Amino acid sequence: MDTELKNRVFRANKELVEHGLVVLTWGNASALSSDRARVVIKPSGVDYENMTADDMVVVDLDGTILDGQWKPSSDTPTHLYLYRHFPDIAGIVHTHSRQATTFAQARREIRCFGTTHADHFRGPVPLTRALTRQEVETEYEKNTGAVIVERFTDISVRFPIPNHHPKPISPVEFPGVLVAGHGPFTWGPDVETAVKNAMALENIAQIAFGTQMLFLERNCLSNDDLDFRETPQLEEYVLHKHYERKHGKDAYYGQKYGPSEKEQTPKTAQLNKNS
Repeated sequence: MDTELKNRVFRANKELVEHGLVVLTWGNASALSSDRARVVIKPSGVDYENMTADDMVVVDLDGTILDGQWKPSSDTPTHLYLYRHFPDIAGIVHTHSRQATTFAQARREIRCFGTTHADHFRGPVPLTRALTRQEVETEYEKNTGAVIVERFTDISVRFPIPNHHPKPISPVEFPGVLVAGHGPFTWGPDVETAVKNAMALENIAQIAFGTQMLFLERNCLSNDDLDFRETPQLEEYVLHKHYERKHGKDAYYGQKYGPSEKEQTPKTAQLNKNS
C-alpha cells in the first residue's frame, strides 16, 4: 500500500538526519496521499540508521493503522490535525533542530532581520502559546496541533510585537511554526518541500540569533538597559518585495517551465529551481 509515498517519506526522514536537523530519534516527517485520505509517517522510536521504507506506517485521518508493522510516530495526532485544518499542505516535518528549538524554548518568535528570512516567511516565524495542564494531560499531541492552528486563525492569541499582521496568517505564507517550549514544525505542498522549509527555518534561526548577539555586542557598552528586541528589523517594503518576487502571483524568481521541462534531467531542473 502506498509504496511510492512510503519511499518518499522514508527519504525525507533520512534527509533530516543528513542535514543535521535530527539526532537520535528526535523528529519525524509525513506525507498525505493525493486523495487526502491516508498519511504515511515514520514509526515511533525506530532508529534512523536501521530504518527502511517498509517500516513507514500508513494511517487514515482518524489515526487507524492501515498498513505497517510498527506503531506510528507519537506525534501522529499533531500531523493529522494539521492536515485536517490546513487544506493546502500535504507534507509535514517536526524536528528539534538546535537553534529553532532554542527560540521555541525561550518562547520567542523569530523576527525578520533580513532578506534570507523574507524569502521564506512573510514576517516573523510565529510562536504558539503554551499548552495548558489540561491540554497536556488530555490528548497532548492532538492539542499541540490545535494550538498551532489557533496561532494561525485566532487573532486573540497574536502577540503584541511590531510588524505583525492584524489578521489571521496563512500557512502558505508562513510554512512553519515554533511550539512554545517544544520545537519547530514545518510543512509544504509535499514532504520534500516540508524538509526544505525545515532546513530554511533552522538557518533563519541561526542567522537571527547571531544578528541579535552582534547587535548587543555592538551596543551594550553604551546602553546598560539595551534589549535585544531593539535589533532593527528588515524594512517592511523589502520584506514584501523579497517574499512576492519568489511566491507572489507575479513572481519572477527562478525559471518558468514549458513543454521542454520534461526534457530536463531531474538534477538540471532542481539546480535551475534553486538558483
